[in-house]
Amino acid sequence: MTTTLSDGTIDTDDSFPRQHARTQRFTLGAPRNLTVSTDGERVIFLRSPNGSDAVNSLWVLDVASGTERLVGDPRTLLTTDDEGDLPPEERARRERTRESGGGITAYATDRAGKVAAFALSGRLFAAGLLSGFARPLDVAGPVFDPRPDPTARRIAYVSGRLLCIAELDGTWRVLAGGDPTEADTVTWGSADFIAAEEMHRFRGYWWSPDGNTIATCRVDTAPVSEWSIADPANPAKSARTVRYPSAGTDNATVSLHLLGLNGSRTDVDWDTEFFPYIASVNWTTAGLIMLVQSRDQRGTMTLKVDEITGETEVLAHDYDDAWVELVPGTPRLLDDGTLVAAADRDGARRLMVSGEPVTPTDLQVRSVLSATRDAITFAANPINDATSLHVWRRDANGQLAALTDEPGVHWVAEGGPTTVVRSASMDEPGATVTVSSSNDTSAAHTIESFAEAPLVSPNVQFFRTDATGLSVALLLPHDHATTYEGGRLPVLLDPYGGPHALRVQRAHNSFVASQWFADQGFAVVITDGRGTPGRGSEWERTVSGDLATAPLDDQIEALQFLAKETSHLDLRRVAIRGWSFGGYLAALAVLRRPDLFHAAIAGAPVTEWRLYDTHYTERYLGDPNTHADQYDASSLVPLAGDLQRPLLLIHGLADDNVVAAHTLQLSSALLAAGRPHEVLPLVGVTHMTPQEQVAENLLLHQLEFLRRSLPVAT
Repeated sequence: MTTTLSDGTIDTDDSFPRQHARTQRFTLGAPRNLTVSTDGERVIFLRSPNGSDAVNSLWVLDVASGTERLVGDPRTLLTTDDEGDLPPEERARRERTRESGGGITAYATDRAGKVAAFALSGRLFAAGLLSGFARPLDVAGPVFDPRPDPTARRIAYVSGRLLCIAELDGTWRVLAGGDPTEADTVTWGSADFIAAEEMHRFRGYWWSPDGNTIATCRVDTAPVSEWSIADPANPAKSARTVRYPSAGTDNATVSLHLLGLNGSRTDVDWDTEFFPYIASVNWTTAGLIMLVQSRDQRGTMTLKVDEITGETEVLAHDYDDAWVELVPGTPRLLDDGTLVAAADRDGARRLMVSGEPVTPTDLQVRSVLSATRDAITFAANPINDATSLHVWRRDANGQLAALTDEPGVHWVAEGGPTTVVRSASMDEPGATVTVSSSNDTSAAHTIESFAEAPLVSPNVQFFRTDATGLSVALLLPHDHATTYEGGRLPVLLDPYGGPHALRVQRAHNSFVASQWFADQGFAVVITDGRGTPGRGSEWERTVSGDLATAPLDDQIEALQFLAKETSHLDLRRVAIRGWSFGGYLAALAVLRRPDLFHAAIAGAPVTEWRLYDTHYTERYLGDPNTHADQYDASSLVPLAGDLQRPLLLIHGLADDNVVAAHTLQLSSALLAAGRPHEVLPLVGVTHMTPQEQVAENLLLHQLEFLRRSLPVAT
């Protein structure tokens, strides 16, 4: 295959591992971050020039004509595309959002979608989306998370600890954080680590609809423990100090304040002692609301904020004996005062309107995508099948209709009469993005994707186990019938297997890396077990108090089911690989069940849950100070003496999410127990592996480990 590289040269000797790394898992060149203007006339999006170029530009599609216009190109706006000048807040945001691209990776618009703001290398840029012209604003930086006010008169942004306001003529001023008596642990306008990593609240300030006030978070990290992340490959370089709230320790102190552009300040008042987490904030013409959550996550309150006094009124509350799940896009307050939310009721996560469930119990709501008085659009799947994700709409009359019905993973953005649908399926690589208008049925367009097609194509069969109803995918080599004469193959389990992520999805690109392993002579098995999303309240809560037993049991159930259902699996040669929770699950498998698992690759594994963060870990295992037994039962370190099989541990030494101490503590315990194992440290690598050489050679290294570690066929 010949491939055009980002420098214009032709690579005639591409391999899948190289392509997989070079294209950043086939994400480069695809349209992303799609927004529709409120009048439906424009679709704003980001896209890089080709499948090997990580530098994203800002584009606008004119819906009537279908014409795409390049509005902001980093290579013309900057004299260099060097990312070295990124503010630390931007580097942290990219890590929290798992952003591996470059150039313009985020933007925000005014309410009408006529003006956009973005940051490049710490500088502020404003773009006229009608004129198609982007220009820098000469303000003090470094600039992070710029956002125009809804009326497009000015732009707010964060600079270090400060929340600032920039006028469109380039003048600027500090709105909050300039008090010299305030501790250097205090920041204004940014999301704290827990909000960004676990709640998916990546921002820390919100404009009022009239553009005269900002609701902003004040974050003080003084109570949070200081951890050091060193670079052992560069001993002359000082260790980096981070504030990491590990389970059972103090979180940052987070409060909300209303800051008027006239200099006024109003503190928002609620029971922060019992509800310390700010999960979301939503400000419409009907008012300002916030969702707060208790430390044990069993309770939430939706509060309406008095914009004059800062006092709060409870609009809704929820409680669950295990935990209350946070649902993206909720709660929302419509312009007529209607409260839109989602909650677990009668075994399913259901759309709630004015406190009443309005979706059936056989549908699991996953997120709310848009909401107006005319319609609420949300993503959901049948509660018995999470392999597809569809888009549904509830109109003002209460009628439900599915906007997508083909098997696959679908998403929608809307504005005025325009609907943008992004669909990924098994039929073709990547995803298609289509734009349509209810005002003009002839105005239907496809936003072009420049993403590369993978060199491998999935050879997948989908199954459902009899006992638990697990969703399972089996991938076999394309030449299985000829080269292997349809016989039994060594098995590679390739799961994530934990909360908040699915692997068995009816989307082509979800399986390409697994298929590459299959084509090396493996039967690859992927299973979404209990605790993963989409299958109802009881299913998700199976892992409450125990993150080990059900996830591992479900991988075993799938393995044994396929061994009976097909004739392709050699259970004498079974390996398992995974990253993050999948890495934890892989190591757990060989430690607990060496009779079934003969080798494991554990990438960035959580090995000791006391070292992981508060919000995630306490949701499932409680407070380690009062539930030590649950932490001990889910930890890998006490099992070190049980290792009998080859184990490869891989960890990025710069990881500030699952810190390298997880792997190092397990390795130390294994060595103390006299258990041979391998450790692959990745210098300068975080929880992601975007570096091209690292990503390519990681696949090759894992393959080599599997080939020499699994028993020889007899």
